[in-house]
Amino acid sequence: MEQRIINSSKLVVADLVQLASFGNDKLFIDYDKEADVLYVNFGKPQSADDSVQDKDGIIRRKKGNKVIGLTVLNASRFEK
Repeated sequence: MEQRIINSSKLVVADLVQLASFGNDKLFIDYDKEADVLYVNFGKPQSADDSVQDKDGIIRRKKGNKVIGLTVLNASRFEK
């Protein structure tokens, strides 16, 4: 089990580092397994002023002109 976690983590490290560069160099990630929703916050989680959902079910949360986070609906569909 531990090795599976390590191997899975290795697959996403580059993507997480790239995502972190869009915010305050800090990512806050939370996954609600029951709702199958992944929350990614760039910097400390905060309330958004606006949000936009694309056709893939990914919601960009914005404060002013800055994207402060993503909400990924049906997140498990991205599992490899």
